[in-house]
Amino acid sequence: MTHAAELPAWAALLTSFLVLLGAGLTLIGAIGLVRLKTFYERMHAPTLGATWGAAGVLLGSIVFFSVLQSRPVLHEVLIAIFVTVTTPVTLTLLARAALYRDRSEGSTQVPPPVGTDGAAKTDIQV
Repeated sequence: MTHAAELPAWAALLTSFLVLLGAGLTLIGAIGLVRLKTFYERMHAPTLGATWGAAGVLLGSIVFFSVLQSRPVLHEVLIAIFVTVTTPVTLTLLARAALYRDRSEGSTQVPPPVGTDGAAKTDIQV
């Protein structure tokens, strides 16, 4: 059995930097969730925070366990793939549900539809 005390200093510093970076990015996403005003603005900050924050923590975990076990430990890659795939899908589903709800209720918070050129369409009836 290996212990964290056997970890070389360079690996301990790199691991702690990556974990703190991931935690900081997740915290920034959480702060963005609290500070932004509308639902549509709030969707982006936690999504980016969750994805990049998880990536930092997972990279730190890969470094830590790979150095301790003297072989590549890549179990965390599966977690990274699932987080990277599911977070944008969840964001898209939430955004579509909110747009449907807001358009059917006639909310003033609804962003205007966007054309293929990126400009807002003003001639569309909602």
